[in-house]
Amino acid sequence: MFTGIVEEVGTVRALTQEGDAVALSVAANVVLDGLALGDSVSVDGTCLTVAALEEGGFRVGLSPETLRRTSLASLRKGSRVNLERAVRASDRLGGHIVQGHVDGVAKVVGVVPEGDSVRMTFQVPPNLARYIVEKGFVALDGVSLTVTERSGDRFGIALVAYTRDHVALSQKREGDAVNLEVDVLAKYVESIVGIRVDGGSAVS
Repeated sequence: MFTGIVEEVGTVRALTQEGDAVALSVAANVVLDGLALGDSVSVDGTCLTVAALEEGGFRVGLSPETLRRTSLASLRKGSRVNLERAVRASDRLGGHIVQGHVDGVAKVVGVVPEGDSVRMTFQVPPNLARYIVEKGFVALDGVSLTVTERSGDRFGIALVAYTRDHVALSQKREGDAVNLEVDVLAKYVESIVGIRVDGGSAVS
């Protein structure tokens, strides 16, 4: 589990085809502290398993399923990625509960400076829009953010100056894809209550 508080921005060293999977090598510094083989690490919001520790970095494997469901297939050598180690039980939960299980890919449809902040607007797959509510949480490329507004399949967030300077998300432009994880609590509530979202009646 993660909190969506990015620890550092790493740099992609290489993506190498290995059979049906892809090996992703990332240069990092902060997240290497205490990192061990088999640990979970969030790379742009995707929970991945450390397969190898390298000098000044680490390597993970990207399965076909991961490549289909996330934006990681678009990474290239030199791409900047948000990194976070798994949270300890004793850590502060500074963001929100983030699993690192990407629900889908959202698209940037607006980037507007506002004072020392930047307002960004995203378009999401229609089946995920229902989980996004104003003043609720989302994780975008692993960054815990508050929804400032929502209309249909679009929603907005604000990147304050500090966040903008410490995450790779601020480099995204219109048309770019980002990994989206909606608030898992909303999905659990829907499942428990038995809400039917296909026009049918609620079930118990």
